[in-house]
Amino acid sequence: MIKKPKLSFWQIWNMNVGFFGIQFSFGLQQTAINPIFSFLGASPDELPLLNLAGPVTGLLIQPLIGAISDKTWLPKWGGRRKPFFLIGAVFGSLCLLAFPFSSSLWFAVGLLWILDAANNTAMEPYRAFVGDKLPNSQLTYGYQMQSLFVGAGITIANFSLFLFQDWFSVPPMESASLCSTATETVTAIPKWVYYSFFLGAIASITTILWSIWKTPEIPPSDDELALMRKEKAETPTVQRIFDPIVEISKSIWHMPKLMWKLAGVYLFQWYALFCYWQFITPMLRNGLFGISNSDTVKFEGIMEACEAGKVIPQTDVSFAQNIQLLSEQALAQTGLMNGTYNLVTMLVALALVPFARKYGSKLVYVVSLAFSGIAMLSIPFIDDKYMLLLPMILFGIGWAAMMGIPYSMVSKVIPEDKRGVYMGIVNMMIVIPMLIQTVSFGPILKNFLGNNPENAILFGGVFFIIAAILALRLTMPRSKQLEV
Repeated sequence: MIKKPKLSFWQIWNMNVGFFGIQFSFGLQQTAINPIFSFLGASPDELPLLNLAGPVTGLLIQPLIGAISDKTWLPKWGGRRKPFFLIGAVFGSLCLLAFPFSSSLWFAVGLLWILDAANNTAMEPYRAFVGDKLPNSQLTYGYQMQSLFVGAGITIANFSLFLFQDWFSVPPMESASLCSTATETVTAIPKWVYYSFFLGAIASITTILWSIWKTPEIPPSDDELALMRKEKAETPTVQRIFDPIVEISKSIWHMPKLMWKLAGVYLFQWYALFCYWQFITPMLRNGLFGISNSDTVKFEGIMEACEAGKVIPQTDVSFAQNIQLLSEQALAQTGLMNGTYNLVTMLVALALVPFARKYGSKLVYVVSLAFSGIAMLSIPFIDDKYMLLLPMILFGIGWAAMMGIPYSMVSKVIPEDKRGVYMGIVNMMIVIPMLIQTVSFGPILKNFLGNNPENAILFGGVFFIIAAILALRLTMPRSKQLEV
């Protein structure tokens, strides 16, 4: 086993900069994608299924890319993990450039599938990359640094939505007619949203290139290289295609007990997170900005009439313009709230390291999950847009722990030569709950929760509390308990 040297603060910093761009894209997915779907005509109970791209591409792509990257060495393209960063960043940036120009709901959904596939191609090798480079004593620090960039990327993505809406949104009385006559067209996606996506495209490619340039990978030993070449020479092409699937299956069978217990925590944690990301804007539309379901139905009817080229009475035009502006303000408020919790994540990510060292990673993780549950349970009962930022502080602490501590715990109990595939399996444990949520929560919301987004947020809060209780069962092997 190669003895890994300790890295300096700036080396760990540069290694993780690329995660900023990936998470900027993820931040836009969290906050802007579902409102865009709504602008294009999606109803609240359709949102979970329209987000199917995330869990499906994560389930298929991340473990496969992880298994493939474990057995890859391409020095001309950067090494083992970096070629996958670059491919993901290029395609992700192209999708972000195209997304605001979506002319229909299904075009936007198709782009989301490609965007998610690209982000997953970049993200999983990045998790393994940190483990590849750092000794066990720096793993918690390395993954919390990654958590810092998670917070920074999503923070700026969300604040850009809030600020661009404030700076560039056109008031109804100054806008051209929202509706169409025979010669006019409807613009469903606000123009100010475009700027955040363009900024995300630039951030995605430039930050990945920075990390690729500044951080060399640790090359495999001569024996490892010889084994890779031998396997490539002796293994038929068809078998090499299916080998990663076999490798994933075997690794799941031999998965450490810690990971099995973490899977139970993740089932409730990530189900709850998807509830938040999908329904926070609809909840704000209904509760904070007073847009009722009947208002939404009337608005959609006016928009359909616009698209059909009918002449619309001025009172209906004014009504539709007002609903459009309130919907934009709800999206901007979501950006402010999500930006706030990710700013907190950025500020506290590294501060959690000494707490984990003193009190144990498990306890910090449990408390953080409980904080997230309390935050979600309180949000529907707050009717002031600035007071809504208070629960985001608790949510930000929870997100900081979720994006760092589980990975550092897992990284200490998995084999070095299977780091890529096991990090891919961790992602499977994330996306399977998301997949379950996308196919199950629409009917739950419609049939049992009154199609009320506020109830969706409360439902997620309860699931976070269950996740915190299950996290009490996480225990590290004795030999690892003293490592941070």
